Amino acid sequence: MTSGDKLFGRLLKRTTIAVHDLPDRLGSPTSGLHLYLNDDGGVVQIAGPLRHLLAQHKPHDKPLPLSTYVQAHSTLAIEGRPREWQGLLLDLDFSGLGEQTLHMRGWVQPLGEGWLLQLIDIGDLLHERQQARQRDDCQSIAARIGEQVRACSQTRLPDIVGEQLQMIAQRWHIPCVALALLDDEEQGWQVYRRYRAHDAPNLWEDDQRLGTPLDSLSGAAPQRIGGQPGFDEHSRVQALFGNAEGFAVPYNDERGVVAWLLCAFYPVDTAAPYLSERDWTALFGALAGPLLGRLREHQHQQQLERIEALQSLLGSGWWEIYAERQRVQLAPTLAAALQMDTGEPVLEEWLAHIHPADRDELRSRLHALQQHGEALTLSVRLAGSEPAQPATWYRVQGQVSGSGANRRLVGFMLDISDIQNQQQRAAAAHARLDNLIASSPAVIYVQQYREGALIPTFFSASLQPLLGWSLTDCGAGALVEMIHPDDRDLYFERTRQLLREGSVRGRYRLRDRQGSYHWLLDEARLLRDDLGLPVEAVGLWLDVTEATLAAERVKNSEERYRILVEDSPAMICRYRPDLILTFGNRPLATYLECAPQALPGVDLGSWMSDEQRGAFIQRLAALTPEQPLSTAEISLQLPGREHAWWVWSDRGVFDEQGDLIEVQAVGRDNTELRRSQQQLTQSAKMATLGEMATGLAHEINQPLNVMRMAIVNVLKRLGNGDVQIDYLTDKLKRIDAQVQRAAKVVDHMRVFGRRSEIEQQLFNPAYAIEGTLSLLAEGMRGKGVDLRISETTFEVQVRGYVDQLEQVLINLMVNARDALLSKREKESAFNPWISMYVERDEQHVRLWVEDNGGGIDARLLERIFEPFFTTKPIGVGTGLGLSVSYGIIDNMGGRLSVRNSAEGARFCIELPIASDA
Repeated sequence: MTSGDKLFGRLLKRTTIAVHDLPDRLGSPTSGLHLYLNDDGGVVQIAGPLRHLLAQHKPHDKPLPLSTYVQAHSTLAIEGRPREWQGLLLDLDFSGLGEQTLHMRGWVQPLGEGWLLQLIDIGDLLHERQQARQRDDCQSIAARIGEQVRACSQTRLPDIVGEQLQMIAQRWHIPCVALALLDDEEQGWQVYRRYRAHDAPNLWEDDQRLGTPLDSLSGAAPQRIGGQPGFDEHSRVQALFGNAEGFAVPYNDERGVVAWLLCAFYPVDTAAPYLSERDWTALFGALAGPLLGRLREHQHQQQLERIEALQSLLGSGWWEIYAERQRVQLAPTLAAALQMDTGEPVLEEWLAHIHPADRDELRSRLHALQQHGEALTLSVRLAGSEPAQPATWYRVQGQVSGSGANRRLVGFMLDISDIQNQQQRAAAAHARLDNLIASSPAVIYVQQYREGALIPTFFSASLQPLLGWSLTDCGAGALVEMIHPDDRDLYFERTRQLLREGSVRGRYRLRDRQGSYHWLLDEARLLRDDLGLPVEAVGLWLDVTEATLAAERVKNSEERYRILVEDSPAMICRYRPDLILTFGNRPLATYLECAPQALPGVDLGSWMSDEQRGAFIQRLAALTPEQPLSTAEISLQLPGREHAWWVWSDRGVFDEQGDLIEVQAVGRDNTELRRSQQQLTQSAKMATLGEMATGLAHEINQPLNVMRMAIVNVLKRLGNGDVQIDYLTDKLKRIDAQVQRAAKVVDHMRVFGRRSEIEQQLFNPAYAIEGTLSLLAEGMRGKGVDLRISETTFEVQVRGYVDQLEQVLINLMVNARDALLSKREKESAFNPWISMYVERDEQHVRLWVEDNGGGIDARLLERIFEPFFTTKPIGVGTGLGLSVSYGIIDNMGGRLSVRNSAEGARFCIELPIASDA
C-alpha cells in the first residue's frame, strides 16, 4: 500500500483490501466500490455495496470503457491506460440513479492480469467542505455589510441598506426580500427597505406599514412560512408573503425581536441547504444591528437637538450645583441667556445675576434644598434690567436627586417674563379699572334674572355722586318710579329687547334725589348659563345730559343753517373726489333742472367735456390739508342751453391720514360776464380787421395786378397771331398761383374774423405767427417797413386759442407799424423795422415783438394796458387793442409785458408750456 493509500485510509478511517484477499478476481467487498479493469481501461467486473447506486451496474458481455460510467467532466482525470494512473488519487463523479451524482475517490493497483480500481464515497466530505465554504462566505459578506452600514453617512443610510438587501437577494437568489423594523409609535411593523428581482411580484413597498401579524412569529429562530406540512401556525402571516413559501429571520436585542428579514417566494431548504439557521441569524444581525444602532443614535441626536431648540425657544435650561465645591454647572442655552461661562462658575457668580430684591431669598431656598431636601420653587428677576424696560423673570425649580455619594442638586430655570409681566400689567390694569369705576361718571350695574324680571343687585359707587341714590333706594319697583313718565314705555321695551336679543342700547331720563332729570345712555348685555337660560344682566349708565342738550342745539342750528343754504342765491354743494354729489341746494338744482332731493348721486362731471373734467380732477388732486382752497372758472354744457361759465370755489375735507374724502364748493354764474368779454374780444378783433383794411387791400391788389398784366400780355400775343402753347401755359399757371394767393388771404381773414372756440385747445404758437405774417407781411413791406423774422419753426404746445394769440400779435405789429410810419413822416431818412423772434425754456415760451420807433413815454408805460387808453389822435384808435390783448394772454395763463429798448418798444408774450398730461 502506498503512502497516499495510507493517508487516505486514515482520513476515512477505513482500510484497503489486498489483492491476495480478493477471491475470484474481486470477490465480495464489504465497502465502497471495486472495479476490475483490463489494460485498456475497460470495466470487466463491478463489486461492492455501492454498485447498486450506479445507473449502469450490471456487467456486459463486452467490457465497456470506464468513461461510460463516469460523468463527462471526470473523463479528463482518466485519460490514457490504467498503468498510467498508478500512484494517483482519482476524484470521479459517477452517474447514479435518479439523476444523482456519486462523488468517489480512489486509486489503481494491479490485480492479476488486470487492474483493480478501488473507490470510496466522499460525498459527505465534499458536503461538509461546501458548507464550510458557504459559512465562510456568509461571514465575509456579513462583515462587509456591517462595515458598509457603519461607515456610510446618515443621509445615505437607506440607500446603503437597500444595496445590501439587493446583494443578499442576488447572492442567494431570493426573489423578494424586505427589512421590517418595529415601529414603537404605531405599535406595529413597517418596511424600512425592500428589494425584488425584475421578474418577481411587487409584494412590498418602502415605508409600508405591515401591522401586527409578524407578532405571531416566534423570535427564537428563523421561521419557515408555508410550503411544508407543519407550518399552519403561521397562517396569520401567509398574506404578507403572497400566500407562498417564505422565510423570516429575526433580530433580537434587550427589547426582544425588533427586526425581521422577510424572504418571499423562497424555499430555503432547497435554495440554500448549506446555510444553517445560525448563519442566517448572523448574516441578518450584521445588517440589522448596525442599522438599529445608527437609527437610535440619530433619534437620540434629534431628541437632543429638539431639547436644545426647545430650551432656546423657552429661554430655559438645567442647572446642577456641586455643594462640596460651591460651584454650579449650567446648560449652554441657559448660560448664553445669562451671559455666563459655560464651564463651572462659582455659585456666587450665578447668584450675582439675580436681582438684589430676590437674591437673598434664592440663596436661602438653595441652602434649605441642600441641607433639608426641601423642594425649590421660586420666581426671580435678573439683575441689570433697564428701568423703562420690562423685567426678565425666571422660574427656578430644584430638587435632590439620588442619595449618599450619588446625592445631587439639580433643577432648571424657565423664562416666564411674558407671563409675569402680563400678570403685573393685568394687576395694574385691574387697579386702574377699580379706580376708574370708582371715579367714573358712568354707573355700572348688575340686574339679577328672577322669574322673568330683572332685579337690581349691584350699583357702582358712582351712583351716589351722580343721582344721589343707593342700591336700597332702587330696590323692588322703585327704579321704575324714578324714570320719566314719558320714557317708561322705552324702559319696558328695553327690558323685553334685552331678554329677547341678549343686548340693548337705549336712552331715557332718570330722576335724581333733588328731582332733576338726567339723560342716561343705557348699554346692557344679558349673560346666560350653559343651557342658554338668562342669569343676569350687566350694563352701565352714562350721563349724556349735556350731550343730548347740545345735540338739540346743534339740530336747531343745523335747521337754521339749512334754511340759510337753501335760500342763498349762490350754488352750494358737497361732492366726493370722483365728482359724485352728496348734497346740493336749490339754486344748483334749478341750474341743473332737477329737484334738490335728486342731486345726491349725480355726477357733476357729466356736464363737462373730457378735457374740462380732467382739468377739474387734476385741480382737486392738488388740494392738501395745508392748502385746502382752490378757485377756478369752469365751463359746463347745461341741458338745453349754450355753454355756461361758473366761478367755482372748492374747499377740501381731509381725514386723519391726509386723504381727500369730500369737497365743499360754492359757485356763481359768470356766463353773462364771460359772454361780454367774448363780445369785447370779438369787437376788438373786428376793429383790428378794420385797421388792417389798407394792408389787406394791398395784399389782394398785388395778385390782381399780376393777373391783369398776364392777361394783357396774352391778349397782345393773340392779337398778333403769335400763340405758343408753352407761353400760354406759363401765364395761366402764374394767374392760378396769384388766385390761390388771394384766396388764402381771404380765407384767413374769414377764419380770423369768426368767434373763438368755447374751450381752450392745445396748439403750436408758430401757427399764430404764420397767420399773422400771412396777413401783414406784404402790407408792411409795401409801406417800407422791414420785417426781421427769426426762425419761428419750433415744436412746443400751449393751451388757449390760436386765433386770439394771432389777434394779439396783429395788434402789436399794427401799433408798431403806426408808430414807425408816424416817425418817418417827421424824419424822411428814417428806416423803420419790426423784429419778431422766439425764446423758450423748460416751462415757458416767449414771443418778442420789437421795433425801432423810439419807444413809449416812460410816464405812459404803467397805463399802456388800461381800457380805452391810447396814444393815437382822437378818432384814430379805440384804446381797446392792448387791454383786450392783455386779457387774452392772462386767460391763457401767461403774461403780456412791455419795456423800452435802446431803439424802441419791446413787447413780450410769455406763455406756459402745456405738460404731456
